[in-house]
Amino acid sequence: MRDLTPTEAIDLVGRFEAGQELPEQMRADVRLLGSLLGRVLRESGSPGLYDDVERLRSATIQAYTDETSAAFERAAAIADDFSIERADEVARAFTAYFHLVNLVEEHQRVRVLRERGDQPSRSGIPDTIASAFERLSSEVGEETALARLQALRFHPVFTAHPTEARRRAISTSIRRLSELLGERDGAGENAAETRRTERRMLEEIDTLWRTAPLRREKPSPVDEVRSVMAVFDETLYTAVPHVYRRIDDILQGENAGSRAPIVKPFVRVGSWVGGDRDGNPFVTASVTRKAASIASEHVLLGLERTALRVGRGLTLDAGTTPPSDALVALWHRLRAADEDAAAEIAERSPEEPHRRILLLLARKIAATRTRNADLAYRDPEHLLADLRTVQNSLVAAGAARQAYGALQRLVWQVETYGFHLTELEVRQHSAVHRKVLEELRAGGQRSELTDEVLEVFRSIAYVQERFGPRAAGRYIVSFTQSAEDLANVHELALHAMGPGETLPVLDVIPLFETFADLQAAPGILAEIITHPSFVSRLDATGRRLEVMLGYSDSSKDVGPVAANLALYEAQAQISTWAAAEGIELTLFHGRGGALGRGGGPANSAILAQPPHSVDGRFKLTEQGEVIFARYGDPDIAMRHIDQVAAAVLTASSPSIERRNRGAADAFADVARTMDVASRERFFALVKAPGFAPWFATVTPMEELGHLALGSRPARRGLSVESLEDLRAIPWVFSWTQARINLAGWFGLGTALDAVDDEQRLREAYEQWPLFRTMIDNVAMSLAKADERIARRYLALGNRDDLAQLVMDEMLLTRSWVERITGGDLLGNKPVLQRAVKMRSPYVDALSLLQLRALRALRDASPESEIPDTEQQRLLLLSVSGVAAGLQNTG
Repeated sequence: MRDLTPTEAIDLVGRFEAGQELPEQMRADVRLLGSLLGRVLRESGSPGLYDDVERLRSATIQAYTDETSAAFERAAAIADDFSIERADEVARAFTAYFHLVNLVEEHQRVRVLRERGDQPSRSGIPDTIASAFERLSSEVGEETALARLQALRFHPVFTAHPTEARRRAISTSIRRLSELLGERDGAGENAAETRRTERRMLEEIDTLWRTAPLRREKPSPVDEVRSVMAVFDETLYTAVPHVYRRIDDILQGENAGSRAPIVKPFVRVGSWVGGDRDGNPFVTASVTRKAASIASEHVLLGLERTALRVGRGLTLDAGTTPPSDALVALWHRLRAADEDAAAEIAERSPEEPHRRILLLLARKIAATRTRNADLAYRDPEHLLADLRTVQNSLVAAGAARQAYGALQRLVWQVETYGFHLTELEVRQHSAVHRKVLEELRAGGQRSELTDEVLEVFRSIAYVQERFGPRAAGRYIVSFTQSAEDLANVHELALHAMGPGETLPVLDVIPLFETFADLQAAPGILAEIITHPSFVSRLDATGRRLEVMLGYSDSSKDVGPVAANLALYEAQAQISTWAAAEGIELTLFHGRGGALGRGGGPANSAILAQPPHSVDGRFKLTEQGEVIFARYGDPDIAMRHIDQVAAAVLTASSPSIERRNRGAADAFADVARTMDVASRERFFALVKAPGFAPWFATVTPMEELGHLALGSRPARRGLSVESLEDLRAIPWVFSWTQARINLAGWFGLGTALDAVDDEQRLREAYEQWPLFRTMIDNVAMSLAKADERIARRYLALGNRDDLAQLVMDEMLLTRSWVERITGGDLLGNKPVLQRAVKMRSPYVDALSLLQLRALRALRDASPESEIPDTEQQRLLLLSVSGVAAGLQNTG
């Protein structure tokens, strides 16, 4: 097949892009940034680079729109014919393009959110807290609905799993471009300002192009802590109070801001970054202490600056706004502790009593940060008491708007973040605990492992003493398989602390991960709550208990279909048991970003949960690229929190609980059939002789270990001889890179075929939320897969039987999903469908470059001890680019 002429190529690309039906502003942004990138490539100093990029781009678009094998082969030939240096540059160019397109899409989302304001969606499903409250009130009455709103809890937990493929330098450059795009919008008809902004954008894109896309070294756990802190500094610290304010504005109408807020702070932010040591030898007790200190430094600095800003604005004269007796008493107490500063502030703020207090409180917050014992606060509760003294004084003086304005936002920030910012959680594998206890019980010299495990408990005690009990205390036991696994944590704490030392306050949380563990969970929980340490802790917390469910390993264990059904059943059984025991249960969902690890829209997943498994409380892990996608922009973060909280509130409504219970009963036979058939099909693949090394051959799994994504090792052993050796993240990441996405769908086609009743399955899709969520997520996973490219990856393994098994299941699953949904993949989600279609041919270009590199590495002589570093670099560049293009890694 001949190459297209330049005119034909331009026409083809133009027709393809025009067919994507983009909103006009978004189309203009894509064209602008694409043209600026093109200019950077032409000026790059690499002759012919721009032309080669355009040649491959037009070829992959032609192959995407023309399904003949000749068009696809021509695109593959172009990718193969580049010199290794040119292939490297082309991969970087496509990756840069994806960063720009992702930026434009995010910018468009923000535009739409701002235009929409607080208006609920037209779907009929509440997607704002205000609309959820209105619906709940209509079902249970306003008083009950208000009580549930005030007991609401959303608890995202940030983790450092290695799925964020971008360097932080790249992310920072993209954020600067986003700001410039906003400035360009604001320039309007001002041609001079528009030109100035575009010149700065060109400079930034040139910087993006010249910045090395790959990290040279893996980040340390402390690096990961600091990276996550950027999300708090730039977004969450201010976004969360804005969410509370928006809700209160809607609920109180014109009275908002002049009365005490109705909404109570319902967001709590957790973190495993610096605390999750399961399989990560680099997370030590020292790292855990540093993580807590870094987080505290960030929030105390934020609170200090906020208190100063609020204080400077409280220029209310004592004549118009007289202080209360309690405020006067507080002034005398603060002045006695900090005489020189109080005298200076009083001189600068004469007859402004409320201002003087806030400025002194800011000094006390600063003293807490710098550990000045004479002035420091003992805990955030004492700061809150002082702030409420100021608030009450303002209200009593008739200045309610000042009491519940900027000052209220500061109160919300202290209530939400305390002095610790994130509630740091420790995680360790049950087998490690067993090994250490065996050594301790035997006596003799302690190993390095034992010393480190015991030091962790001393670190928890230190963090609690310095930053308060909320700063740390949740201890998660991975692969919990018995009640003894949980009791072991308390025994280890006793070994760690010396005579007379106070034991740390511990909430020990089981993590049930495998299929067998999920089935055994209710029995394990029934046994552990009789243990003395658990009994005392349950009594102290009002019988509150957290239970964590692992989506990743259960899916790798039995396949995505059986895992989803098992997780639902486990939640239903645990919730029923907790209700019978009078326990306030919080289920902690260990979800990943990818569909094979429980990913997908959180709000729809929440509304599909069993009755009473949510009950106003939702906790989940937020991982890798998901953290920045959901919380990196303030508007998107506020929208996400509002959506999830609305779903949590709605999930407890009687109508939703009746619907979910009725659907689970009505389609129980379908679930049983799907469970058995999907597991058999999954096992036929993963338990086939030689599957694990074949998997490592047909995907870039081995090479992913060379990508400096995160501090945690990608596998448990030195080689992959079985799935047990491999962590869930590279399992998913590898299939994603191969454009197969097997971890998200394999076994579903066979499961649906076993039911063999199209009408019944369509009814299930309409009436059974769990099934609908499963089908929609698989549709998304398949839409990002590519059959032609998948076949080329599978051909690397010289196992036609396994390759055919995968492709047969892919085609069968696609066929059933399209029949059930009544159209093309994602046909009922046009915005998402448009995004996938717009990206696919460009992702194809990177996949072809990755295949080229992977073939070269696979074809290298087995005797060669030195890997081909140029091909390895090309492969890793393509991995980063495909991750950016699919917006999905692990």
